[in-house]
Amino acid sequence: MKIVRFRNGDDIAYGLADADGVTLYRGTPFVAWEPTETVIGWETVELISPVLPSKVVAVNGNYVDDAGEIRGPLEEEPTLFMKPATSVIGPGAPVVYPGDLSEDVHQAAGLAVVIGRLAKNVPAEEASQYVFGYTAANDLTARDLQERDGQWTRAKGFDTFCPLGPAIETELDPLERLAVIGRVDGEVRQAGFTSDMVFGVAEILEFVTSVMTLLPGDVILTGTPTGAGSVLPGQTMDVEIDGIGLLYNPVVGR
Repeated sequence: MKIVRFRNGDDIAYGLADADGVTLYRGTPFVAWEPTETVIGWETVELISPVLPSKVVAVNGNYVDDAGEIRGPLEEEPTLFMKPATSVIGPGAPVVYPGDLSEDVHQAAGLAVVIGRLAKNVPAEEASQYVFGYTAANDLTARDLQERDGQWTRAKGFDTFCPLGPAIETELDPLERLAVIGRVDGEVRQAGFTSDMVFGVAEILEFVTSVMTLLPGDVILTGTPTGAGSVLPGQTMDVEIDGIGLLYNPVVGR
């Protein structure tokens, strides 16, 4: 099922999405929630980020390219970085170029894991018990800052640099060959499959939770296929993943 978080008038709520609209739920899917009999039509629904994580943990690279080569050096374990919760935005929200601080911002499409329960030292074979669902993500990076001084947190941590959405799909298997597509102004920049990941979701979750505790609603970005590249104000980015849908965000100047 597809779970969305949305704004309707002055209210923000969770619900289940289908062709007719969104069935309103009380509460949140991470604590306690229950369905109502209210269905809100799509014409009055504004989708926002499907989750508000306490933190976003991400894996660098992690995809085999079309030639069978590893994107980046082959490592024995995932290479992690983090993005702040304040970088998270939802579908349709603008990604804000960081003014005079950067002249080379890159997009990067990928599958995001949404954690459903407190997770610490999770064995890979039990990982599915801790995954609530999956959504699409766009990992924005001020690449010139990253390469100039090596400060990944600054390069990846700007407000609006982590679009998520449009929904959390709870019935998805990343071991299947799910297409991950990244586009800029309709042109395909990235095209990969979740089956091309070097480290799978279970391995990543085991590794991350050996380092830190994940809370319900936290997000893991599982990497990105080859082809990520520069975007400029005035352009629009799309991330499309089989079974999840389309995440789109315009790029604007500060």
